[in-house]
This record gives sequence, structure tokens and C-alpha cells, in this order.
Amino acid sequence: MALKSSRRAMLLGAASTPLVAAACAREAEEIGAFPAAFSSTELIGPVAGEARLHSNENPYGPAPSAIKGMEYAAKKGAYYADDAVKTLRSMIAERHGLTSDYITISHGSAEALAAIAMMYGQKGSILGPRLFFDAAPIYARYMGVTEIARAPMNADLSVDLASLESNVSEATGCVFLCNPNNPTGILEAPAALKAAVTRMAAKTTVVVDEAYMELTNGGEANSCIDLVSAGQNVLVARTFSKIYGMAGIRVGYVIAAPEVTKKLRFSKMSWLSGVSIAAAVGCYNDEAFLAMSRAKVLEGREMVLDTFKALGVEAKPSQTNFVFFKTGQEANTVKEALAKSDINIRGQYMDYAAWNRVSMGRLEDVERFCKALPKVLGV
Repeated sequence: MALKSSRRAMLLGAASTPLVAAACAREAEEIGAFPAAFSSTELIGPVAGEARLHSNENPYGPAPSAIKGMEYAAKKGAYYADDAVKTLRSMIAERHGLTSDYITISHGSAEALAAIAMMYGQKGSILGPRLFFDAAPIYARYMGVTEIARAPMNADLSVDLASLESNVSEATGCVFLCNPNNPTGILEAPAALKAAVTRMAAKTTVVVDEAYMELTNGGEANSCIDLVSAGQNVLVARTFSKIYGMAGIRVGYVIAAPEVTKKLRFSKMSWLSGVSIAAAVGCYNDEAFLAMSRAKVLEGREMVLDTFKALGVEAKPSQTNFVFFKTGQEANTVKEALAKSDINIRGQYMDYAAWNRVSMGRLEDVERFCKALPKVLGV
């Protein structure tokens, strides 16, 4: 699918170009915006002495309430978890003023997003911004189901909603958005986003990945869940991987119209673990843990942003548990220099060779990053 020219220029590293299709190397498109994971000699998690700041994990989870649920479920591992899944659906539905037939539970949001990409990718290309969490569309593409069409970003790396909207056509299977976006961390203004999503949803299905929504200023006011309840052709994905600190436990969910939910439940690729679901049930309404978790993330984020400001480093206004930043050096050079001190961050994304991403791990590890960066930059 050929993209129409944007009214704004696209920022690719340091160079601006008017058209994604003409500017992007195929290798960058193959890699996507989700870089390969780091390897570790530890079975799970960081090795001793490692500042693990590359995977958007929340090391302050899982909550004690989640661990209690897992301990309970582990003793009942001989049994399927169907009733527990129903309980979690009901809890999520109640919070959002919906009924359970709006809710699909999955192994992290990634499983459901992959199923969605497979479902709607059969109808046409998956359209998304140049940078977004594109693992699911890439999965569907490698399965031979669809292609990915990418619209330019604005010069400030926010999502160019006008360009995205102008490229919706009869050949679009669905639109994928991540809000706040990954890897940029930018939250779109809710009124502008919802207006654009509503217009696009009149033409095709729109999928909004809200993995970091609980970390945003304003919280649910930024969400598109109200568009689902209003009957728009919109699906919203959430996860327990971020604010709940359960990335390795794998629970997520999608909120969609009941007729979509019915299809999606049968499109998922596996049954759910009782241990995972019991953990989610245990901590879903644990307000004390959620407040603590959010406070830790925000404290680390402010520490990082203050460091960038002091160093004159360009950083995007994050509403997530990570920050996208540009030092003036090659991203992989910065990553490799920090790795020598056992501080791991993300390097280059696609052909955005100047941009790194650092996650908010434990505060002591974030502090290590802040102290090491001036030495790496020679300032």
C-alpha cells in the first residue's frame, strides 16, 4: 500500500523526508520499532550488579497481593482456570461500567494483539505510525497474512494523526496505535486523538494499545475505552506487565464490542494459566500497590529528565516508564559505552540512529545511569 505524502516532514534521525515509503530502508522495516531483547546468564531478570533499564519492566512488582494469588493457584495447578478467568473479566468490566462480554483475557496484551493483527490483517494492510509497538503486525506479516503501512511521524516524534487518517482506505485492514506511544513515550492530546480515532473507526477498525495508560497524568481521561462503550469500531488493549510489575507472569486484556470479543476469544492461541490469572485477580484492585508503583516510576522519570536537562540532552515528554532521548552521539555508541558499566539501555530503533530509550528500573539503578551518562558524553 502506497502512503500519501504527509503535510509535515518526517524526522528520520537527523534527516527529514516527505514520504515514508521512499525514505525507509527495507532492513529498517524488517526490524520494526521493537528491538531484539538482551541476553542474560541469569534464568530470569538481571544478573548481580546489572542496571536493567532496557525492557520497560517494573521491578517493584509483582504486588504481595499478586504473589498471594499465585501461591494459592500453584497448589491448585491440577485444575483449569476457567472460573478465575470469568472472575477477572467481571472485575475489569465493572471498573469500566461494561459487561463481561466486552472483555478478552490473554497472555499479556501481546497475544491478543497478535490475534487481532491476524484477524484484521486478512482484510488488508495494517496501518500505523512510523514508530509504534509493532510486534503484533510484524508477526502477522511474517505469517504471510498482511503488510504494514507506516505513516510519518511529526517532526517532534508525536503521532501525525492527520497523516495517519488520510491514509486510511478500503485497503486498510485496521489501524494500530500505541498511546502513550512506545518507544517515544509521548501521550497524544485526548480530544484530538479521540476525534481522529472516531473518524478512522468509521472507515476501518482502530486498535489502541494502552499498555502505559495507568502511568499517565489524567489516567482514564486519556483512554479510548469510552469510544468502545459508545459503539465505535475500536479495540483497546491493556496489560498487567507495566504498572502491575507482571511482565513475566503474562496477563493482558482487550476491551471490544461483544461480537468482536466473541471472535477474539476463539482466535487466541492458548489457554490461560491459573497462576497468572490468580495473580491478576489478587492485585487488580490493589490501590496501595498501584500508588506505590506509580510513585516509584515517576520519581525515577523525574530523576532522568532532570539529568537530561542539566546535560542539555534532548528528551521527549514521557508519560510512561521510559524516556526517549537524543544525546548527539550514535545511539548504539551510547548503549555500548554504558554497557561497559553494566548499565543496559536500548540502542538504535530502525533507522533512528540518534535516539536511545531508557526504562525506569530500580531507583538505585536509575541513579547509576544518571551518574554514568555525563562521563559517556564527556561532559
